[in-house]
Amino acid sequence: MKDLKPELVCDLVTQSLVAWRVAGCVVQARAGAVVIDASGGSIRIDPAPPELPFRWMVTVDGRKRGAVSLVAVLRQVREALDPGYAANRVRVAVAPLVPS
Repeated sequence: MKDLKPELVCDLVTQSLVAWRVAGCVVQARAGAVVIDASGGSIRIDPAPPELPFRWMVTVDGRKRGAVSLVAVLRQVREALDPGYAANRVRVAVAPLVPS
């Protein structure tokens, strides 16, 4: 949350939970971290240390994963809160522009 205010990130995550219809509580913790308590679990979003290639670290069930953007953070949070959620992945392949 290097260039974003932590309270804006809290608001974004709170509104995301509402949009996903997930009951939960989002609070701002120390050092710019955000903690989500929902679905019987806890998720922590921390700013990544400057030496890492990520902007964020998301901790779910004690497992830390890096995220390069808030979009990636939200994807990880959604996948953790809704195991049935089918994330859309983009696949890039070499193919002719017009099939013959």
